[in-house]
Amino acid sequence: MTPTSATTLGIDTATDVRAGVARNGHVVSAGVVADRRAHAEQLLPLVQRVLAEAGATPAGLTGIVVGVGPGPFTGLRVGVAAAITMAQALGVPVTGVCSLDVVALAWAVRGDAPAEFAVVADARRKEVYWARYDAHGHRVDGPFVTAPGDVPDLPLAGPGVALTGRDGAGPDAIDAGLMAAAAHRLPDAGLVPLYLRRPDAEVPTARKSTLLQPRLAMMGNR
Repeated sequence: MTPTSATTLGIDTATDVRAGVARNGHVVSAGVVADRRAHAEQLLPLVQRVLAEAGATPAGLTGIVVGVGPGPFTGLRVGVAAAITMAQALGVPVTGVCSLDVVALAWAVRGDAPAEFAVVADARRKEVYWARYDAHGHRVDGPFVTAPGDVPDLPLAGPGVALTGRDGAGPDAIDAGLMAAAAHRLPDAGLVPLYLRRPDAEVPTARKSTLLQPRLAMMGNR
């Protein structure tokens, strides 16, 4: 039996904290918390707010879409983990999409996208994430992480354009409402976060013994 109303939640933490709700392919609410260092504290309250504004409840969701980046390690994993956990608890499907693809689709939907363009986001460490798209918002290359000066000389969109020292012509943010409404138009990127580089903090791959080396030294002195 087909549900009479499809209600989808979109979540993205590749940059700041964003969430949106779509019903039957139409955006009904969206919100943002412009804080790039409080994803864990702000995401769930924002989700609750956009659901309330849409007149929806978690139990009424029929699907969840989450941006898998590229993005910084800490913020990105918060959004992906939250989306997977909610989907499992509610028994609904969850889909991962490239966050840059959402910006590209927004420009294509707006109707004035050039034949070829790039979407750029802040990767920190004086670097940017970027990918190349055609006029329909289809990704043709990337995503990459490079120095800002390595971004191609193309019209630009996305939240990281200013880092290139150039002007942007397209949308400058990731629209979680559009992500929820147009998930079927976005390529499935899986649910593995696109970090594109190793996190700053890594778990040691080998244990260091505090006893073995002194013991070997004693054996060598015999």
